[in-house]
Amino acid sequence: MPVHVQVFGLVRDEESDAPVVVLRAVEGQETLLVQVGLAEAGAIASVMDKTPFPRPMTHDLLASVLDGLGGTLEKVEVTDLREGTFFGLLHVRKGRSVVQIDCRPSDAIALALKVDAPIFVADDVFTKAEPRDVREASRRNWLGFLDALESEDDDGELVQ
Repeated sequence: MPVHVQVFGLVRDEESDAPVVVLRAVEGQETLLVQVGLAEAGAIASVMDKTPFPRPMTHDLLASVLDGLGGTLEKVEVTDLREGTFFGLLHVRKGRSVVQIDCRPSDAIALALKVDAPIFVADDVFTKAEPRDVREASRRNWLGFLDALESEDDDGELVQ
């Protein structure tokens, strides 16, 4: 059963200096770190910050196309992780039917944030993303950091 997640934030991987989208379960402790490109991170950040642009970004265009064709984005899903690459699907409703469209999770996330659609991650993706060696395990240090951020009080001080 897919896990409903939300975008917790964007961070930079210390080892690769690449942007990483942090997805966190709405209910539960599951966290998924998805490395994305700089352009994709910029698109996600612009939607999160509600940054206006004079011309439509790709996610703006896709939202307009869906709307213009009478479709709605029902949800997006990170469906798989193979050889270090994440895979995703857009679930687009038009009338009584739902069409699944293959996509990069980074594009799906930006679009979902734009149109306020839910984001899901397949259960087995969390298992596949578990660290398998010391280098990968260092990524888990982010979890402690995330937990500390959630524990901050209104004054910005960490709650003990």
